[in-house]
Formats: sequence, C-alpha cells, structure tokens
Amino acid sequence: MSHENEKYKDATDSGSLEKGHVADVYALPPPVATGDDRYHFEATDLDRVQRRLKQRHVQMIAIAGTIGTGLFLGSGSALQGAGPLGALIAYALVGTVAYSSLCSIGEMTSLAPISGTFPHFAARWVDPSFGFAVGWNYFYTNAISVPVEISAATILISFWDTNNNHQAAYIAMMVVLVSAVNIFGVRWFGESEFYFSIIKIVLITGLILTGLIIDLGGGPHHDRIGFRYWKHPGPVAGAGLEPQDPNLDRFLAILTVIVQAGFSFQGMELVAIAASETENPRRNIGKAVGRVFWRIVIFYILGILVTGMLVPYDDPDLLNGGGTASESPYVIAIRRAGIKTLPSIINAAIFTSAFSAGNSYLFCSSRILYGLAIRGQAPKIFTYCTKKGLPLIAVLTCCSFSLLSFMNVSSGATKVFNWFVSLSTVGGFFTWFAINLTYYRFWCGHRAQGIDRKKLVYWNPLQPYLSMWGMFWTCFFILINGYTVFWNWNTADFLTSYINIPLFFALWGGYWIFKRTRFWRASEMDFVTGIPTLEETETPEIPPRNWREKLFNILF
Repeated sequence: MSHENEKYKDATDSGSLEKGHVADVYALPPPVATGDDRYHFEATDLDRVQRRLKQRHVQMIAIAGTIGTGLFLGSGSALQGAGPLGALIAYALVGTVAYSSLCSIGEMTSLAPISGTFPHFAARWVDPSFGFAVGWNYFYTNAISVPVEISAATILISFWDTNNNHQAAYIAMMVVLVSAVNIFGVRWFGESEFYFSIIKIVLITGLILTGLIIDLGGGPHHDRIGFRYWKHPGPVAGAGLEPQDPNLDRFLAILTVIVQAGFSFQGMELVAIAASETENPRRNIGKAVGRVFWRIVIFYILGILVTGMLVPYDDPDLLNGGGTASESPYVIAIRRAGIKTLPSIINAAIFTSAFSAGNSYLFCSSRILYGLAIRGQAPKIFTYCTKKGLPLIAVLTCCSFSLLSFMNVSSGATKVFNWFVSLSTVGGFFTWFAINLTYYRFWCGHRAQGIDRKKLVYWNPLQPYLSMWGMFWTCFFILINGYTVFWNWNTADFLTSYINIPLFFALWGGYWIFKRTRFWRASEMDFVTGIPTLEETETPEIPPRNWREKLFNILF
C-alpha cells in the first residue's frame, strides 16, 4: 500500500474527535493514481510555516484586514460618479460577488488549510496550468498593491504637512515599517492587524453613527438632511458619455462605479491565505467566513447608504481633497455641521487603514510566492524558511516591490503608478473568477466521488449557485473595466484596462505548452494527498467558563 493510501487508512480508522470520527467528518476516497508524475501531488508538499495566528487574529483579519482607502475615501468618488442610489447599487452588486468568492474559498480551505491555498486548489482541481496562471496573477496583483497603499498613506500625511519635499522621506519611513512588520514574523503581523482592524472597525462604526446623527439633525446646526440629496440633485448621476440619452448615461455611470467598488472589496480572501499559519484553521476560518456577510452589509452597504445622505453628488468639495480625509463625504458633512477636531482624527485613522492594507498585501504576496515555490511553480529559493517558519526569501522579494512607491515622487512616473492601480483591480477580478471556477470543479469532484460536503467543518447551502453567480459577474466586470476608453480613445488607458486578459492567458497557455498538463476529470481529483487531517490542525474546542470568555467568543 502506498504512503498516501496508508495515511488515508489511518485517518479513517482513527479515534473520535469532538465532532465524531474522522471518517464521519471527511469520508474521502484514497487518492486516484493517474500513472503520470505530472499530475501527482506529493505528500511531502508539507508546509514549513508554523501556525502562530490565534483565533482573535484571524477573526479581526477577516472582519477588517484589507479595508483601506478604497472604502474610506473611495466612497466619495463613487458618490460623485453615480449618485447615492447608483453607488449603492454598484456596491451591493460587487458585495454579492465578493461574498460568493469568500464562501467558495472558505469551503475549499475547510478541506485543505495549506500554503498556496486557492492557486494550489486551482492546480489540483482544475488544471496545473490554470493554477500556475492564477498564482502568478495573484502574486503580482498583491505585490503592486503594496506601493499603492503606501503612497495613499503618504498622501494622507499631507493633510497635516503640505510640503511636497518631505514626501520621499515619508515614503521611506512607510517602506521600512511595512517591511519590518512582515520580516519580524507572522505573530507580529497578526498582532499589528488585530489592533489596526480594531481602529478601522471603530472608525467606520463611528462614521456611520456620526453620519446618521448629522443627517437626522443632531449636529450643532440642527439641520435635518434626511434624503434631501436623493431628490436634488437626484438619486443617480450621469457619466457624461451619452448626454442625449439620460437613462443610458446613468447606467454607464453605475458601470464606472462598479470598478471603484471592486477595488474597495478586494483582498477579503486574505483570511484563507493565512490558513497554513492559523491555529485551528478549519474552525476559525469557517467562523470568519460566516461573519463576512454582516461585514459587507454593515461596513459597505450601510456605509455607502449613509454617505449618499450626507453630501450631494455634485458637491465641489468631493474630489478636491487630494487623496486625504478632506475628500471624504463624512469629513465634508462634519465640517459643515460645525464639528471641529474630528477631521484630523479621521485622517489619522484612515492613515492606519492604508498602512494596514499595505501590510496585508505584502503578507499575501509573500505567502502565495512561497506556495508556488513549494509546488515547483516558482524558483526553489523561495521555499527557504527560518526556524520560526518565516518564508524569508519570499518576504524580502515582496518587500522590494514597496520601493515602487517612490515613483509617486516623480510627476512623470505618476502616470505609470496609476496604471498599477488599474492592473491590481482587474487582477483582483481574475482572482475572484478563478476562486469561483475552482470551487465549481471542487463541487463537481465531490459529487462525482460521492463525498458529502456537508461533513466539512464549513459548507454553504447556496453552493454551487453562489460560485456560478460569481463567475458570471466577474467576467462581466473584467469586460467593462475601462469601457469609457471607447468614447474617448486613449491607447495607454486601453492597455492598462485590458492587458491583464492576454497576460493571464499567456501564463496559462505558456505553462500548458511547457508542461503539457490537462484538465482534471471530476472522478480523478485528489482530495487527500498532502492535506493534514483534523487531528493535525484542530484541537478540541474548550467551552467558555465565564462571561468574559463568552463575550470573547461572540466578538472573535
């Protein structure tokens, strides 16, 4: 009997866990022998990283880990671009797609909490060439997002220091700090994200409550706004592309904001990327994904609704803040209500959110690079880990991308830097599509092999329809991104909007030509080899003993 089959037999014959026998929880067949080493997943593909992220780290990362300037400041441009109702529609639609992607990756991670996560899942359950393309797409998408967030954080400092000569010094400081947090190890990353996430949650909750109070007339001027701005200037703004057809122009405006909303939502899959470094990953990640729905509804949907009630979409101050808190609809409303000091506090909190997002993107890119390397899809040098389980070479390589933020100092390089923003957004849509497609194949494999998904620690009753919904809309988002270029042609904008499409297929096709891989049949998918059992990752859950522990379990 092979080592893999022995492992399978041991798993099914082992004793009970807190939820029953392993055979009851994961009734998996032995690995399928394909007879071809190109399709074999070695059981020795075990992670060298260590599980140092605790329950509270994972829950806070899931709730607010990658919330950055896209939410706090992007809501202003979304409101200006499509009006209050148009922005609400765009954010709600993108929110459903983000939720479908999180549910899909959460269920797959519940089976296999390993390094590489969904790029490895794509290689394992769709096609090795597809996994290669997905992994490298996600790597460079996150790697170039690091300087984007660092630059955003630096611009936020200009709220207090308007001297542009200091910009390079601030960028250098941010580069060093973001790199240091990741170099010191995953525990430092977890602790920093825990506290940054608390700041972000307090900020967005405080802004929503303050916005509601101002809207209802609770400010110093006692001006009750209500839905005044939904009536005048109106619920939906026009894109200015089809002035002769107002209805079509409003529809095009909503399409424009969809891309902006996508940037605000992207990065939610971070919680699954950290699976291989999380204590009790199946239980904690399942719990975290289950809470994402409320995060989307409260922070994004309710947040954009309140935003649209505070300021009219044609307000001249909306886009005159230069990337600082002064362009936030909340800050505009707070100032006009006669409330002082709050804008500086808000800017400071948004600054920490930008730093946190850059920190998270650096973590993601390094772990994806490490996951690619341990499975032979990236140079082996990136597999090097320290004694404490830090993939040091991968982290240092990804830290080097943060130096691109210095491009923002030069006026000539700013345009190139803005291309990075567009590339990262479209790359994120490709990531969501890949996650949902991989899940659909994962679901087909379980059905073909008679495996009961409902015995996983986390599963969603709406699947596979959620994944189908996600695939459809991500394809749509990729195609409409940059559609405005067809009204006012600009070759550079066209390339930055759509170059990700040929790049992704070049990665996929190039690896296929080199390795001659093929799509997996549902009946031959391997759901066992190299995947740790429940005993290897989970410890029995200890019930809360007092009210403090009960409160901790509710919050985290």
